[in-house]
Amino acid sequence: MKCFLKTLAVLTFAAIAATSCGEKINPEEEDRISEVELQRRKAVEASLKYLKDDIFGEYYYWYREMRDVPYTYQTDIYDFFDDLLVKQDRWSWMMDGQDYVADEAGIVYGTYGVSLDQPYVENDDYNVYVRYVYPGGPFDNAGVKRGWMIKKAGGIFLPLISESSAAAFNRLFNEPPTNEPRDFTFIDTDGNTVERSITASVSLTTRPCLKKTIFTVEDYPGLTEPVGYYNYLSFKADDDSNGKSMLDDISEPMAYFKEHNVKTLIVDLRYNGGGDSRASDLLVSYLAPLSADGEVYVRRTHNDKLSKEDSEQTVECAEDSPLFESLYFITGRGSASASEMTLNGLKPLANVHHVGQVTYGKPNGMYVFYYPNDSRSRNEYSKGNFKNLKYVFLPICFYNANGEGTLIPDTGIVPDNERPDDLKHDFGAEEDNIAACLYHIVNGTYPDLPPTKSRSAVKDDQSGIKLLLKPEEKDPYYGSYIVKPDFL
Repeated sequence: MKCFLKTLAVLTFAAIAATSCGEKINPEEEDRISEVELQRRKAVEASLKYLKDDIFGEYYYWYREMRDVPYTYQTDIYDFFDDLLVKQDRWSWMMDGQDYVADEAGIVYGTYGVSLDQPYVENDDYNVYVRYVYPGGPFDNAGVKRGWMIKKAGGIFLPLISESSAAAFNRLFNEPPTNEPRDFTFIDTDGNTVERSITASVSLTTRPCLKKTIFTVEDYPGLTEPVGYYNYLSFKADDDSNGKSMLDDISEPMAYFKEHNVKTLIVDLRYNGGGDSRASDLLVSYLAPLSADGEVYVRRTHNDKLSKEDSEQTVECAEDSPLFESLYFITGRGSASASEMTLNGLKPLANVHHVGQVTYGKPNGMYVFYYPNDSRSRNEYSKGNFKNLKYVFLPICFYNANGEGTLIPDTGIVPDNERPDDLKHDFGAEEDNIAACLYHIVNGTYPDLPPTKSRSAVKDDQSGIKLLLKPEEKDPYYGSYIVKPDFL
C-alpha cells in the first residue's frame, strides 16, 4: 500500500550493502532485452532482496514468523513490503523517499492548513468541525478557528447527501486547487455564519508546537497560580525548510513556562502520532521532576538476533527545566507511539494526571532504513543530500516498556478521566478537556461529562448515515516512534 503519513520520524539509514539478485531473471531472456532494461530489472530485484533478507530477515521484530514471499522484477515493492508483514503487525510501513524528506522538514504540499473531524462516535454528531489550523496556513490567515462548523465548501453543501458530493469534498481538502480561491461558509463557536474565500497553499511549512499559553485566575476562577498549556502536534527533531530546529518547539515553550513560574503544565497530545526519539527524550528531560534524574523511563527489547541492542533510556533532567510539580496529559485516539511512550514512561516518575480519550495503542518502535543504501548514497545522506533517496522502510524492530516494565497496551492507554474530544470550542479554558484539567487543579476532582448532542446526520434509503471523514489516525499506517541506532 502506498501511503503518505502526517507524523513521521528521524532520518537515519542502515549501513548495509545491497547485493544484486540476478538469478530471478531468466538467463535466456538477457539476450533479448536492452542493457538498460536488464539493469533496471536487476536493480528492482536487488531492492526487494535487500528489503526481505537484510532488513526484515535481521531487524524485523517478528522475523521468525515472516512469510517466505517470492518476488520478481515485476513485483511492486509496496505490495511486497505489506506481504512481508505478520498478521499482528498493524504498525510497520514504507513510503516514498522525497515525501519522507519533505515531511521531516514540516512541509505539506497543496493544503488549506487544516485538520477536520466529526464527533459522531462520542457525541452522535455528524457535522464537520475544524479541529485545528496550522499557524500561517490559508485557514489561519482567513481567521478560521478550531470549533467552527463547515456548512459549505467550494459549492458543496454539508451535511452530504450523496457519495459524489462526499468524494468531491474529500478531493477538495486532499487535493485542493492551489491557483484559485474557493468559497466556504462556516458557523463559528458563537453561532454566527461566516463566509470566507480561501486559496490553498502550494506548500506550507508547519511546526510541532501548535499552541502555548498560560491560564490564570482571570481565565479560570479558583486558580491560585499560573497553569501552562502546551499543544504539541508531532515529535520532530530536524530542521524545518527555513533551517530552524524543530527541537526549538520544545525548548522555547519550556523557557516561556519557566519565565512565568509555571509549576503545573497541561500537555495536549491528542493529535500527536509520535515521531523522533530525540524529541521525546528532550521533552521528558523538561517534564520529569528532579527526583527522576537518572531513572529509567523506557526499556527497549528486540528480536533474539538483536538482543545485545536491548537498552534502557534514563532521564537526564534539563538544566533549565521549569521543574513542574504536576503534569496533566490530554490524549485522543490519535495519541500514538512516542506520545504513549512519554506518558507511559513518566507515569511512575512524576505526578501525572491523564484526561481525554483512550490512546491509539502502539507499544513499539522502528529503525529507519534508506534506499538506495550503497556507500555513495550513504555519503550523500551524511551531507544532508537526499536527492536520490527513493524509498524509506520503517519496520517494527523493538518494543517499549517503562522503567517498571509496563508495556503500552495494544488497545491504548485508558485515561483517569475519559472524556470525548470537544470540537465545539477553541483551545482555551472553555474547551472541555482543558476545563476538566483546570477543574481538577482547583477542586481535586473531575467535572461531569458534557451532554451528548442529538443526531444531526442526513440519511438516505441505501446507505444510512453519511460518514464523511477519515482523520489521519484512521490510516492503518499511523504513528511512529523512531530511534536513531548507533549500530546501523
